[in-house]
Amino acid sequence: MLRSVNDLKGFKIVATDGEIGDVEQFYFDDERWTLRYIVVNTGNWLSGRQVLISPFSVMHVDREHRKLQMTLTQSQVEKSPEIDIHKPVSRQMEAAHAEYYGYPYYWSSPFLWGAEQHPVPAPQQSAAATATATPHVAALNTTVPPMAAGTRAEMHVLSDDVHLRSTQEVASYFIAATDGGIGHAEDFIVEDDSWTIRYLVIDTRNWLPGKKVLVSPQWISLIDWAQGKVHVNLSREGVKQSPEYDNSRLIARDYEAQLYQHYRQPGYWAEQKP
Repeated sequence: MLRSVNDLKGFKIVATDGEIGDVEQFYFDDERWTLRYIVVNTGNWLSGRQVLISPFSVMHVDREHRKLQMTLTQSQVEKSPEIDIHKPVSRQMEAAHAEYYGYPYYWSSPFLWGAEQHPVPAPQQSAAATATATPHVAALNTTVPPMAAGTRAEMHVLSDDVHLRSTQEVASYFIAATDGGIGHAEDFIVEDDSWTIRYLVIDTRNWLPGKKVLVSPQWISLIDWAQGKVHVNLSREGVKQSPEYDNSRLIARDYEAQLYQHYRQPGYWAEQKP
């Protein structure tokens, strides 16, 4: 199912033994266009501290009650590595975060999530079993082979070449077609099982009043991070004639097929394994 990232904001983050905060925003990987971390505002519980939670820990998305059920305990989250979201996220920080929770390194694999195309949730554990993070980490690390010192994989893990971006920041970027502006990014549409960003929602109100359209990351030719501008390999006329996006409805495959046919592009679902 495809979901709006804006709709996920404010969802309660629920550990196995109680709530830990609300969804504030996300960090996504701008190479594979996948949500990698949930930024959680812990409110009064941790004196306003913000923490990162990986989709690896999401056990269930309760859309009706606006909750994300986690496999973690409050103690695990409380003792997690400190994060300063006002600074760029380093690979060393990601490695420390992964090692603490026992996640595989997604960036050292040809698959989206380590050995899988989807983030397989960690097994749920009791508060007693997770009084410290050690049992949880040990259990998960048995599936992740250690890397020999000096290998290319290790150097990649410790590289500063990190491609994490804030959805909150990019959701205001200007969007330019090959022959002029078409509007600004307003939202992201994400696939809920792989956490892959399938579309940017573009608000064209200053050009096509009232119309919103979807653009696939596959059609982006350049992102100017310094100027806050996304260039798409589409014409203004093509965008003008594209199927309109209605955010009051779930996105159906028929609509997606119509969109891709309009731009004469193969659907991403054709490349997915059954």
